Amino acid sequence: MPGSPYVIDYRGTFDFDLPPEAMWAALEHSERFEGWWGWLREFRLDGGELRAGSVLRGVVSPPVPYEMRVRVLLDRCTRPERIDASVGGDLEGDAHLLLARRGEGTRADVAWTVEMKQRPMRIAARLASPLLRWGHDRVVETTVSGFRRNLSRANPGAAAGGDDGS
Repeated sequence: MPGSPYVIDYRGTFDFDLPPEAMWAALEHSERFEGWWGWLREFRLDGGELRAGSVLRGVVSPPVPYEMRVRVLLDRCTRPERIDASVGGDLEGDAHLLLARRGEGTRADVAWTVEMKQRPMRIAARLASPLLRWGHDRVVETTVSGFRRNLSRANPGAAAGGDDGS
């Protein structure tokens, strides 16, 4: 349903000053994520590691007055370069992460198309779509900046990197 007020279609590219192997290793420490991002609660990884069949679960609380319970089934995982996932719960759709070496670092391409399923969110999308998009974009910005900050703490010799926009 691209073009629907209920669908968020996002594409973004971000550069990090760590190689893909180090990025993947950081992603595998999902027990740290709630401490990194204030918008994430009740997070867990069922399956123990990033591999096909594992499931990520949590509650997303963006800076707008609603929260979403999400389940992310990892459909395909190719270490350290790719994750393809199916999203369920209050959002439904698909998501993709591609990590590619760029010089000494990594270029991360992210993409998702998700439909809001909660009735209040669907009503809000009809009435205030720009506000919902703003909340979504703040979560993305917070996620990337928090990931960079925490990567820098874990790898003091690495710089944070930049982004090429979305």
